[in-house]
Amino acid sequence: MTARNDDHSQSAYDHLWMHFTRMSSYEDAPVPTIVRGEGTSIYDDRGKRYIDGLSGLFVVNAGHGRHELAETAYKQAQELAFFPIWGYAHPKAVELAERLAHYAPGDLNKVFFTTGGGEAVETAWKLAKQYHKLTGNHTKYKVISRAVAYHGTPQGALSITGLPALKAPFEPLVPGARKVPNTNIYRASIHGDDPVAFGRWAADQIEQEIVFEGPDTVAAVVLEPVQNAGGCFPPPPGYFQRVREICDKYGVLLVSDEVICAFGRLGTMFACDKFDFVPDMITCAKGMTSGYSPIGACVVSDRVAEPFYRGKNTFLHGYTFGGHPVSAAVGLANLDIFEREGLNQHVLDNEGAFFATLDRLRDLPIVGDVRGNGFFYGIELVKDKATKETFTDEEVERVLYGFLSKSLYDNGLYCRADDRGDPVVQLAPPLIADQALFDEIEGILRGVLSEAWTKL
Repeated sequence: MTARNDDHSQSAYDHLWMHFTRMSSYEDAPVPTIVRGEGTSIYDDRGKRYIDGLSGLFVVNAGHGRHELAETAYKQAQELAFFPIWGYAHPKAVELAERLAHYAPGDLNKVFFTTGGGEAVETAWKLAKQYHKLTGNHTKYKVISRAVAYHGTPQGALSITGLPALKAPFEPLVPGARKVPNTNIYRASIHGDDPVAFGRWAADQIEQEIVFEGPDTVAAVVLEPVQNAGGCFPPPPGYFQRVREICDKYGVLLVSDEVICAFGRLGTMFACDKFDFVPDMITCAKGMTSGYSPIGACVVSDRVAEPFYRGKNTFLHGYTFGGHPVSAAVGLANLDIFEREGLNQHVLDNEGAFFATLDRLRDLPIVGDVRGNGFFYGIELVKDKATKETFTDEEVERVLYGFLSKSLYDNGLYCRADDRGDPVVQLAPPLIADQALFDEIEGILRGVLSEAWTKL
């Protein structure tokens, strides 16, 4: 093994098992080490600045370096650093639950705290199963989600995930997870020229799957408002309204998985409001604290919660650190920033400019599609625009991973270049981003993507 000059890099390789990381990549190469963040920028251990084009991991929505959030955590830790919410309450968990219920649509008034998004999705499936048992529907246990969608790493959430390569090492997983087509109209097999018809068709695939499996066996449908994996698939017009009708028709719960999409990513506190539908549960995490402390939640309708509030019924589920006092306090302070600075409105006012700036990249031969919503966009890469021919496995390895990911970072842009589905570059900067940052992102992408084309 080649010796490294930097102690952190050597120690990272020796001891830090990085998540979703091919560890052999760093056997003879330095581990990128980020030491500081400020606004929309991050800095490595050599002082180099990078644009945080992914908000860490769709997390740092209010931006880096918010001293107010650090001070809130410090103050809360001095007062009450930890206490569980297993049969007890503490003020910050109560206040944050009330705040989330206030933001949530309809009768979603009950908040079950977790420590992250995967746990929130796990909670939603378990809750759906037990809800149906308590209401006399003992055979309802299956869940329907979409192809290519990512919903988390716990065994249940991973089963709901629609990415076979991520699941294969851990199978057999939890039984009962079924998949339907996603809303990638760019690669639609039908109605590719008619978004309304395509939306109806895609929603109707859910009904067909419910009927095929048997309505008395299906507990829930789990969907992201804008699907992350595959590269930011927004819903076609009318899609979620039709899905809501289908779920109501067959007594199936609708779960809006907003781990990424909530807290301003699309310009609304909860993404279901952006697309005008009311789910039975919302799963959320990431942007709730802008990453300054970990927390997640499943926000539940009064109707679904009602049987659990009767007699001896108990939801036998929980997490030691769910509703952590420090995280809850930080979440409240973070939401104060959202309201005081109008971050949601800033996204709504600027999403068109961000899209238009990225859309300029369509003049490059490698760019097939630019899509998304709010401050959440994907750029799909192709070999041939006319035929939409995608990369081969060898080209993905050589161009996407071997060149593109590293070159974007070397040129000062931290973002995601991925092939979960088809090759895409994803952008999700902090919600304080402006036109100057959009232009800087586009300039870096233009140079790197132009060079990547020469390597195909």
